[in-house]
Amino acid sequence: MSHPTQNHDSEAVLKYLAAARKLKSQEDIAAILGVNARQVRRWEARESDPPPYLSYALQQILPLENNDPHAANNAPFTFIDLFAGIGGIRQAFDSIGGHCVFTSEWDTYAQKTYLYNFPNNHQLNGDITQIAASEIPDHDVLLGGFPCQPFSIAGVSKKNALGRAHGFNDETQGTLFFDICRIIDQKKPRAFLLENVKNLTSHDKGRTFDVIKRSLEELGYTMSYRVIDGAHFVPQHRERIIIVGFRNDLGIKFDLHQLELPEKGTRKLGEILHKTDGTEPFLPWDGDAYFDHKKKKTLDKYTLTDNLWAYLQNYAAKHKEKGNGFGFGLVTKDSVTRTLSARYYKDGSEILVSQGKTKNPRRLTPRECARLMGFPDSFKIPVSDTRAYKQFGNSVVVDVMSHVANAMLPYLALEKESARTRRSKIAA
Repeated sequence: MSHPTQNHDSEAVLKYLAAARKLKSQEDIAAILGVNARQVRRWEARESDPPPYLSYALQQILPLENNDPHAANNAPFTFIDLFAGIGGIRQAFDSIGGHCVFTSEWDTYAQKTYLYNFPNNHQLNGDITQIAASEIPDHDVLLGGFPCQPFSIAGVSKKNALGRAHGFNDETQGTLFFDICRIIDQKKPRAFLLENVKNLTSHDKGRTFDVIKRSLEELGYTMSYRVIDGAHFVPQHRERIIIVGFRNDLGIKFDLHQLELPEKGTRKLGEILHKTDGTEPFLPWDGDAYFDHKKKKTLDKYTLTDNLWAYLQNYAAKHKEKGNGFGFGLVTKDSVTRTLSARYYKDGSEILVSQGKTKNPRRLTPRECARLMGFPDSFKIPVSDTRAYKQFGNSVVVDVMSHVANAMLPYLALEKESARTRRSKIAA
């Protein structure tokens, strides 16, 4: 499997940077990206390579280009973003030059965060079950972090006994995976990328994954899947299954197990924690919501109260006596954390940052959670702390998605396919 070079990604970022510099100063751009002006100067002088994820942030400085009705035709490939959440998967595919033509996310709070960061040139749609596949634009890639649901097998064995085909329409009806299938069946995209919890293969005693695999293969796709730990890219253990498929007629052999990953655990928590030495960047969209820049410290509200800290310690001690592993996860700047969950807002117990022996530990701030999930500091958080914790706990590690997206890119940026050409290939 071939891989695009880092230089290719950097050139794309530098193109947007050059266009942005016609409108704004280095200092203004640095503030938008959450870096210092010296770093912007180094990128322009080609003394260092800018990270690929900055592409989208820089495009936001160019509103006319971002809203160009011909953008889909000019992009190397188009994609749709289903079960979009706050846009973690989109962030990755935007960064390699893709153009999003359709988005669906039912949660109104996630929609708010999504729209703050991805001002669409198309409507953000809600419940995907209420949208006909024919109403969705043609696209090259379908993306979706779909919810995991058990499939009913009632009636399937009877139909098999009668020699009647059932296919995905019968087996998946009533699940959200069915909506992925019906869209793929109608639109025949070049490829798809799906994401789910690592235990998907064993869910419902393996029935769920059997139906998923068989349904996608019946639709004419060859799929590859692999569980990847976010700890290869960020200081967090977060194992998720990635499923990639390409249409059979394209003749593409894509194997996720051939994808080389950075060594696990090399990135430590200290890289994403707020800096107390005066180097923490001031982000205009955050202000002092999470960090006091004058006092150079994280806000006191993130430190656990004496009562909560005592409760968590007693709870852990009680379960330790019973031989259970339940308890809090105390971490330092040299740690790789447990998985950030959507329940983090309750007590923060899975990731508590040590503040020494004289002070109670603290929760991560929402900005630190964003960093832990691989979101750049240019990503805006327009919701309450509680909502932000839920959203980041439900999201994907952007760096994992970017790594897979880059591996898929050589097979996405090929000749353009019209809907008629696509369907004729399938029929042949």
